[in-house]
Amino acid sequence: MAEVLALAFPYFGLILIGFACGKARGLPEAGLAWMNFFLLYVALPALFFRIMAKTPFEQLNNPPFILATTLATAFTYGIGALTGRFMERTETTAAAITGLAAGYGNIGYMGPGLALVAIGAQAAVPVALIFCFDSIFLFSITPLMIALTDPRHSRLWPTAFLVMRQIAFNPLILASFAGAFVAAVRLPTPDVIDRMLEFLQNAAAPVALFALGVTVALRPFGRVLQAVPVTIAIKLLAHPLIVLGMLALFGPFDAAWSATALMMASLPPALNVFILARQYDSWIEGASAAVLLGTLTSVVTLTVTLWLIRSGQIAWF
Repeated sequence: MAEVLALAFPYFGLILIGFACGKARGLPEAGLAWMNFFLLYVALPALFFRIMAKTPFEQLNNPPFILATTLATAFTYGIGALTGRFMERTETTAAAITGLAAGYGNIGYMGPGLALVAIGAQAAVPVALIFCFDSIFLFSITPLMIALTDPRHSRLWPTAFLVMRQIAFNPLILASFAGAFVAAVRLPTPDVIDRMLEFLQNAAAPVALFALGVTVALRPFGRVLQAVPVTIAIKLLAHPLIVLGMLALFGPFDAAWSATALMMASLPPALNVFILARQYDSWIEGASAAVLLGTLTSVVTLTVTLWLIRSGQIAWF
């Protein structure tokens, strides 16, 4: 357990440092703009491109794994949406955001760095696959669900076009598919470029975790809505269990891939949940609380998950 705590502490420690800085300094949120730009358009794309480009293409072609993890996310999203719909009798837009909080973990900022350290280099490919296909699903279903059921928001076809454009030009998805193409054609990356990408890759995790802490600190936090604790429980407890079930159903898979899927499912709600809640002007208070309390709760739940993985307490399928 001491080894796991030593592994997890730097990650949660960086989040805590960012949180403390955000609370102490009182700088405007606009100050994070360039840091977020660096992460989204430079450091994290370099990480995903390098991961995919250095992986033999045949390892990327794993439809059962993609199906297992994406279906697990879809089921979790559905449970979360139903929770919001019936526990608080919310309208569909709020239910969609609740589902997002339950199904969309911090797979961009926390996932890659933590998986590579906790599980090793063999976690790189499943991390990239989970990120790509979970993002495609979640950023498709949420706006489409809102457009189909809420007359206040855009109609279906304009929304569908917007969704396709956002997915097609998402820098992390683009970088992943570019890396997969390089792997498929066996195109070598020049050493000078590879060293620069490695330099950027190494910057991704610390910058992301610090920015996460600052951003959480700047989020408004009021009363805790009834559905919030249940939504957090779905994300941190039910989602990993559903992933294990799907791995058993569609497996067997390599132990490192299964461990990566479990760890990624155990991550707390992503900051994008709050961003989308604010964009659609729905369940903003709940989304803010889910991100903050989910991140704090994951200090315990994610550490336990890492201990289970590292100690071999789980029989992989």
